[in-house]
Amino acid sequence: MTYAAVRVRGKVNIKPDIKKTLNLLNLTRANHCVLLEEKPSINGMLQIAKDYITWGEIDKKILTDMISKRGMLSGDKEITDKYVKSSTSFENIDKLSDAITKNKFNYKEIPDVKPLFRLNPPKKGYEGIKRSFKKKGALGYRGKEINTLLKRMI
Repeated sequence: MTYAAVRVRGKVNIKPDIKKTLNLLNLTRANHCVLLEEKPSINGMLQIAKDYITWGEIDKKILTDMISKRGMLSGDKEITDKYVKSSTSFENIDKLSDAITKNKFNYKEIPDVKPLFRLNPPKKGYEGIKRSFKKKGALGYRGKEINTLLKRMI
């Protein structure tokens, strides 16, 4: 299972331990997204930062769109099928995203890749950045619903 975690809130008045956790997750700015594999240490970090981020399980189709439109290499170059074929064992971005969603390959293992996605703010805005997703807000765990949010942000 691969999680997509998106930072929702900014960096003013954050407690130091939460700030450290967000830095370790590579979520340094609002509207940044990272891919994380499901394991106890990551789940604990997500719980610590739950008041500043939202996360859920990402679909293959959304991940393919995100890599092709928002994935960046060092030097601000886009990730193309040609690059994926030459630098990894996968033929194209679609096969790569399939392997990432099944935890067979880690996105950070692509040579020269930037480990995060810089996304636009979502169209029609967040649901409310001070409430949890269960209380009709934007924060915390949202399961498969993360894909609708990511679609609005790509």
